[in-house]
Amino acid sequence: MPERPHDGPLPAAYPVPGGRPPHPDGDRVPCPARPARRPLARRQYAYGLTVALLVLVLLLVGIFG
Repeated sequence: MPERPHDGPLPAAYPVPGGRPPHPDGDRVPCPARPARRPLARRQYAYGLTVALLVLVLLLVGIFG
């Protein structure tokens, strides 16, 4: 697809009446805050501990076995 030739600077941007306010300068765009996460349940801690111990046992079996 052929590119069109450069024909000068882009037109200026003007606010739209009744539109949203402009974004602040910089690389961040404001967004709604995330809701707070619920704390982990005891069951999730138990699953994590079980998996960690299983990985540790398999690692030790692999090294010393």
